[in-house]
Amino acid sequence: MFASGLATVNAQTEAEKNTETAYNKWSIEVNGGVNKATRLFSNGYSSTLAGPFTVDFGARYMFNNKFGLKTDFGFSSFKSQSKSLPFKSEYRRVDIQGVMNLARIMNFEEFTKHFNLFLHTGFGYGIVRGSESPSNDQVGNFIVGLGGQYKLSNKTALNLDLTSISNFSQDKTFDSKTSVERRAGFAGGVFSASIGLTFYLGKNEQHADWYIESKNEEWKKKVGELETLMNDTDKDGVADYLDTEPNTMPGVAVNSKGIAIDKNNNGMPDEIESYMNKTYGDGKKSEKEDVYVSNNELVKNFINEGYITVYFDYNKSVPTNVSTTGIDFILNYLRNNPTASVEIIGHADELGKSTYNNKLSADRSNNIKNVLIKAKIAESRLNVVPAGEDTSVDKDSELARKLVRRVTFKVK
Repeated sequence: MFASGLATVNAQTEAEKNTETAYNKWSIEVNGGVNKATRLFSNGYSSTLAGPFTVDFGARYMFNNKFGLKTDFGFSSFKSQSKSLPFKSEYRRVDIQGVMNLARIMNFEEFTKHFNLFLHTGFGYGIVRGSESPSNDQVGNFIVGLGGQYKLSNKTALNLDLTSISNFSQDKTFDSKTSVERRAGFAGGVFSASIGLTFYLGKNEQHADWYIESKNEEWKKKVGELETLMNDTDKDGVADYLDTEPNTMPGVAVNSKGIAIDKNNNGMPDEIESYMNKTYGDGKKSEKEDVYVSNNELVKNFINEGYITVYFDYNKSVPTNVSTTGIDFILNYLRNNPTASVEIIGHADELGKSTYNNKLSADRSNNIKNVLIKAKIAESRLNVVPAGEDTSVDKDSELARKLVRRVTFKVK
């Protein structure tokens, strides 16, 4: 239940970031009651059915009105019952627990708005010590509990809680008279029943425990989720949630999965290849030379003439978001041409010292190289060429400088 529930927490929390939270999230809890230690006693020893007392103090944070986390400190004392040999001992613990508001998950608001039901579970650290023991027995614990709440006001609620604690790595019995052999799994066990108060903190009128979304808010959230699902980042006509290639080159035809159509698998979208065929020839002899020019050769020329470029922001060696298409193009070409290698040529603008710009151009080339290596292109096929400063544009023009902060490629 916790695994499936907590998996939705991030999504719900992200949705709430865009709207003003209408409820408080913090609370503190104070409970007191009785306990019963059930396992790990020496022969002739046992605790009372309802031990003298147990107290618990906790702080809780709710991610939303269904799921949260809490940390708590507990103290329990154990005392021998009338048929037992006499002993006294204490148990201190601190735990961190996940919390599920079952009332909101199961829509209790349909029949009551004053009663809540909570499930909480987690792990922690504890110390068991007998009144006659010279040392502490340090243990780990697993805790699970079920609690009810009755709303007294917007700032307070009455608690009733039933909790089970199982210790592991316990070396002594609760009466501290006998050492036990450490074994795998759980050893000592404690049950407790307690009653207390929850105090809600924050400036809002309601706490998440009692917050019930109105129908309008539910519809707004659903509409927001639909709008997010229907985003089309690369503007190819396929929504992001269906798009398996979310950075398609602008303007090219795609299939129903958002993948650029490339029927001959040569790494170039068919629309661009068609344009190049019309402009430069379609696998026919060159007009200037009696040489056959294949489509693959056209793609190679397209790359070598600088039409495939990766751009960078000022003084950055990480490509801009819109430049990933160029990297994809080179990646597809190298995958479809396993004998080809490529020079990765880095450039920088003229601002700053030449020695720094030379290093920056090398860093840009190396970053692209690392991306291609991580995409499983052999390093031996990639050659970094730091070209340093590009002086071909007016360095006083901000727009012109953007054109030379780039990486180009040359196929070998």
